[in-house]
Amino acid sequence: MLHTWVVMPTCLPTVLRRCPDCSSGRFRADGTFRVNAHHKLLDAWLLVLCASCGATAKLTVLERAHVRSVRPGLLDRLHDNDPGLAAELLQDPLVLRRNRVALDWDGAWRLDTGGPDRPDHEVIDVSVRFAARIPVRPVRLIAEGCGLPRAEVERLISDGRLVSAVRLNGRLSGDFTFTLKR
Repeated sequence: MLHTWVVMPTCLPTVLRRCPDCSSGRFRADGTFRVNAHHKLLDAWLLVLCASCGATAKLTVLERAHVRSVRPGLLDRLHDNDPGLAAELLQDPLVLRRNRVALDWDGAWRLDTGGPDRPDHEVIDVSVRFAARIPVRPVRLIAEGCGLPRAEVERLISDGRLVSAVRLNGRLSGDFTFTLKR
């Protein structure tokens, strides 16, 4: 029987960027945007607050974009400070690269295994699906989902009783499946 686990975000991730005021390296986003118009050109930023001193920094979303090139729905969401849009933009690699920031997902996600029971069959097949692009170590997910220590999961991988088509030792942010033979 195939079990489906889902890795889902619980809140917005922490933005890793150096604060010029207090030299902290962590900012938090709450979904607030600033839109500025220069005649027919628009600039839009996602505002983030320093976790230590509360200073505001701006992550560029639109830069000198012509008004007609911006979808009306996007402009409405920017004006409404849509937190869903903030989550989408923080997932966009172009926005992250343009602003030279990274994300820290520690404490911002959870694993939904579909129920409180732990799989206790001899052989279980699990499909892990990601609701957002959250980089997580598969060993950590498997340990949490099966109620095992990470060292035990590492031992199962080395013994060949935990197999997958993807490498389980690095970080993944995409869907994968694995088979556990007890």
